[in-house]
Amino acid sequence: MVEPYLRRSPLAHLGLAARAAGAPAGAGIVLGERAHRCQIDLRGDASNPAFAQAVAEAAGLTLPIEPNTVADAGGLAALWLGPDEWLIVGPPGREAELAPRLRAALANLHAAVTDVSEARTTIAVAGPRARDLLAKGTPLDLHPRVFGPGACAQTGLAKANAILRRTDDRPTFEIYLPNSFADHLWTWLEAAAAEYGVAVAAD
Repeated sequence: MVEPYLRRSPLAHLGLAARAAGAPAGAGIVLGERAHRCQIDLRGDASNPAFAQAVAEAAGLTLPIEPNTVADAGGLAALWLGPDEWLIVGPPGREAELAPRLRAALANLHAAVTDVSEARTTIAVAGPRARDLLAKGTPLDLHPRVFGPGACAQTGLAKANAILRRTDDRPTFEIYLPNSFADHLWTWLEAAAAEYGVAVAAD
């Protein structure tokens, strides 16, 4: 784990905090990086009551078993990625205590806990034209009847591998992706959103 004082966001070179201070009002798109979020990849057998109970006790979460859904509690969220895989996300720093606690709780079960927090970042896309913007880069159907709050999916987005989650009715979407794709995707989002007006939000 990288010491907090050594952490550097993959988008730090863009000066997003300074840009947020002068963000225009009334923009159709609001972009922001939510850096250093807790991101833990969890693998296991959801049909095994012992596995589900161990996760619930360690993380305070009931894992979602319906495809492409999210369960959240206590500041954490579990995103369904597959029949035996979830991404647990939360505020920066939670991984330091959560990952070891999950490993201890699952030690005697067929499961895997991988802290991927340092390898990934989160980009937030919000505003009245957010769905229009994302539809330019992904084949997912993002209509609210299909992809409402609490939905998530793994997808290609502007040729980047990403996990997309809708968090509210604004609408706001969070994009979880490897650091190596962050600069490319941010540049694409800004260019593709130019027709709607773009504001940058501080984390």
